[in-house]
Amino acid sequence: MTRTRTLLGGVILAAVTIGTWVAWLGWESGYRTDPRTGATSGPYAVWQVVGAVLTLVVVAAVAGWLLRPLLVAPVMTVAFTAAWSGHAAATDDSGLWVVGAVLVLLGTGAGSTLVSLGSQLVRRRARRPSAAAGTRLPG
Repeated sequence: MTRTRTLLGGVILAAVTIGTWVAWLGWESGYRTDPRTGATSGPYAVWQVVGAVLTLVVVAAVAGWLLRPLLVAPVMTVAFTAAWSGHAAATDDSGLWVVGAVLVLLGTGAGSTLVSLGSQLVRRRARRPSAAAGTRLPG
């Protein structure tokens, strides 16, 4: 892989990863309290998190197919964690955003690594000619 392709791929991947955060989680609506139960939830709705995770899975799979997983995993992990942490640090007075940032870092790191490696393995197997295709049985 050329250095230019690696650099360009990393920059595009970072932008798409940050765009994923903005599209799904960048406009969170705050905490909500159920008037009947008093239970508090938020700041994200479940569907927002599910949408973000599924989008990141697709991004990691495509990026793992096109780029090396050793590039994909750290770029996605740092980009998504930085986007999430920047917003969380600015809106959290308790300081607990750091705990969330560590969890986001670990989850994004594990997920992007597994998905990009899986995608790379599928790509390699798809390109490898089958052992049986080149052999003929004596007849």
